[in-house]
Order: sequence, then structure tokens, then C-alpha cells
Amino acid sequence: MNHDNAGDLGVQGITEADIANYLAHTPGFFERQAELMASIRLASPHGTRAVSLQERQMEMLRERIKGLEHKIIEMIRAGQENVAIADRLHRWTRSLMLTADARELPQVLITLLKQQFLVPQAAVKLWGVAEGFGDLPQAQGASEEARAMAQSLSLPFCGLNSGGDVVKWLDDAHTVASMAMIPLRHGAGDGCFGLLVLGSPDPTRYAADMGTDFLMRIGELASASLSRLLPSSQA
Repeated sequence: MNHDNAGDLGVQGITEADIANYLAHTPGFFERQAELMASIRLASPHGTRAVSLQERQMEMLRERIKGLEHKIIEMIRAGQENVAIADRLHRWTRSLMLTADARELPQVLITLLKQQFLVPQAAVKLWGVAEGFGDLPQAQGASEEARAMAQSLSLPFCGLNSGGDVVKWLDDAHTVASMAMIPLRHGAGDGCFGLLVLGSPDPTRYAADMGTDFLMRIGELASASLSRLLPSSQA
């Protein structure tokens, strides 16, 4: 047998995976073959010129570092946005707690909700309130259909404006493209005593696929605050 041909057959039987596995498990290879690294030429992704293996590795490292920098910037931006949202939520909650007159709570809640979170339109309706609060505008006008719909919600609803009684609670209902409906209750198993409605002319502001965790927190805080308007047996 021709030894040269046998060697050729052996090389032909080696796959790229075999070579990669060998290099991965032989860390001293390029130390012993330092001149090989300088002689290997690879195509640069930034042009047609060929670069050495070291240059290509440096380019890959620079690209990886840029990618990490972008991720860090995104994380910092997200952190800053979260802090800003927490500050707004704190100011809103503090204002509700400092409202001494319970009759003013519904209007304070809506006014500051729109100011702090840049909500174009918002309204709240309550039912089953204690004697002495039934004359409030927010305690009137909720139809049986609206109450039943609110009771059926276990989570805040977000989606396009489909009309109905609820959207009419907003000041400029015909401009509303998307809306959120947040049921007000003391706990998951308690009956619903109100509904908080948010509206926007932007159809993507309250998209059907958006997360509702933050809206749930808004609903819990609003429910806790407005419970002062309920009969003592329910509060």
C-alpha cells in the first residue's frame, strides 16, 4: 500500500467536528504552533480583505463587547423607567392616603391617575356604597350590564374599544381606540363593587396581549382606597 495514499485517506476521514474537538481539548496546541496562528487567513465580515486569526478573534471580541454594552444600556434604561414608575405610583398612593374627605377620593384618584401616568381618559363607577355617598357622580350611572361584566372579570381587561356602556363613562368616548377595565374588589373571592376604566386614542396603549400585573396593582390600591365609601360591614 502506498503510505502517502493511506495518509490521504486518513485525512479525508477527519471531520471538522473532529478537528474542533481536538483543538478544544488541546489548549496548548496554538502555543506550540504559534507561527500557525499568524499564517492562518480568514475572510473579514466587514469587507473582502483577509485577516489573520488573531485579528478575526479581536473583531469577534469587539462585536461581543458591543453586544454586551447594548444589553447593559438597555438594563440601565429599564431600571430608570422602573424607578420613575415606582415614584409615580408612590406619589399617587400618598395622595390617596392624605385625602381626609372620603367624598373626594373618587375624583382625586382619577385626576392624579391621569396626571401621574399620562392616561388620556379615566373614569370610575361604584355601587353598593354606604349611605351618604350615593349622591356622588361616581356612585351613579353603572348599568346592570356593566356591573355584571365587571363581576365577570378576574383580571384587568385590555383591548380595542368595542363600544358598550362602559366606554360612555369617559369624557370623550368617540376618540377612544383602546381601553383597560380594572375591577375593584377587596380580594379574589370578594364581590366587585366598582370598575376603573382607562381610555386612549392610541390603539396600542392597552393592547390585548399586554401584561396586566401593573394594572392589577393599580386596581388593588384603588380598591383599598375606595373601600372607605362602602358600608362598614363590607369595608
